[in-house]
Amino acid sequence: MTGSLIFPNHPLLVITFSIGAILFLSWIAIAVISFKENEMIAFRRSMLMSIGMSAPYLIVSINLFPYQILSAQTLLAITAFAILVLILPVGKRTSKITVIPDNYRFDERDTMFSRHELQQGTPQSKEYYSAHPKAKNTDDRFRRKPGLLSPNSKYYDQYYFQAADASFDTIARIRNTVDGPVNPAKIDSKPTEISRFLKQWAIKLGSHSVGITTLKPYHLYSVSGREDRYGKPVNINHSYAIAITVEMDFAAVSSAPLAPTVAESARQYVNSGIIAIQIAKFIRDLGYSARAHIDGNYLVICPLVARDACLGEIGRMGLLITPDLGPRVRLAIVTTDLPLAEDNYTRDYTVEDFCRHCKKCAVNCPAGAIPKGNPGDHNRIKRWKINDAACFTYWCGVGTDCGQCLRVCPYSHPNTFLHNLIRVCIRNSLIFRRFALIMDDFLYGRQPKPKDYTCPAVAGQIKSVNRRRFSSLTT
Repeated sequence: MTGSLIFPNHPLLVITFSIGAILFLSWIAIAVISFKENEMIAFRRSMLMSIGMSAPYLIVSINLFPYQILSAQTLLAITAFAILVLILPVGKRTSKITVIPDNYRFDERDTMFSRHELQQGTPQSKEYYSAHPKAKNTDDRFRRKPGLLSPNSKYYDQYYFQAADASFDTIARIRNTVDGPVNPAKIDSKPTEISRFLKQWAIKLGSHSVGITTLKPYHLYSVSGREDRYGKPVNINHSYAIAITVEMDFAAVSSAPLAPTVAESARQYVNSGIIAIQIAKFIRDLGYSARAHIDGNYLVICPLVARDACLGEIGRMGLLITPDLGPRVRLAIVTTDLPLAEDNYTRDYTVEDFCRHCKKCAVNCPAGAIPKGNPGDHNRIKRWKINDAACFTYWCGVGTDCGQCLRVCPYSHPNTFLHNLIRVCIRNSLIFRRFALIMDDFLYGRQPKPKDYTCPAVAGQIKSVNRRRFSSLTT
């Protein structure tokens, strides 16, 4: 009888019912995962999707009506076509970003961190702004702001700012341990064997990922721009570089640009630095020269080294996009003359393609520092280049190192089975990349707000940082 409910007994109806049940349970699972990740918008929308996506299949399979079998066939055909379109490995492997020439070197004195340390009226300051007069007005703007971790900054928080300051103070105290004497009794080792050990040990020490590359000229700054190294040419007689990443806590980054983010950022600078210092000391004890490159004491450009060590690709925001955590990492490098087994870097064109169409970091950047267009020409190199002055000026106003781009990046989702499955599909298919962008905006929002955060170790004892304090994304 038309309109009556039946238990599906035709093979096509059984398959249709099964797909509906799978879709329902899958979206319920996504909703549960979203709830655990404190993604409440995604939770609510996933619950709605569990009904909306499964309903056509369930209705067709259990409701007796004319053309029921034909309707089931149509649904199954559409489903099969959609699955094939999404999983087929399609898309050209093209790039609009120029490969950096080996002889290219960047001057560290042009970085905002170096310019921030310039004391007005000193010979170094006069020399720099004499050579770069346009930078003077730009830099005066950030100097008029309260400053990073300032009590007068917009997002000041007593606990988290003090925690960040303690971490930055710690790393300042260990900066002079990045290098040291080399054991005169050299211990022979096989490159493959010692490389395997170093990677395993780095993971044991707390790294998320480790890679090895040959040290290239463009990895090195041409001239140092920090502390007592200011103005000195950079020369390292090392052949290899070990790059490590450490994970930034997802919940803390989800509060960006509020105070927990800068505390987490500082904490991971310490952790990555300590790991790199230990690795460098170990190598020197083997009888080989080694130097760690940590926060405030870099001679190398970490993202470029890490990219060539197969740890990720450089994204629109200018940061390393790792396969499992996106930009939600901190880096440290060890350079050495110890013979090592290099990881063979193969360019992942899918990250550039994803970034070219996503633009979520650029849309959400409160300083407007991330370009929204295609890669442009900068010093004869085609790449995305952020407005680092605008970025740093925003930091100095809010008191944190922002992290909005880290928070909203679709690659930054937790390192779980569901998100990793999506990452695999993103790498596989251009069509799935476009689909993933649409779904990320649907589930999490195009401009998601920061979330409340309470330090897990002291939950219930120290107040959470509430997103209601996040009143504006403008300076």
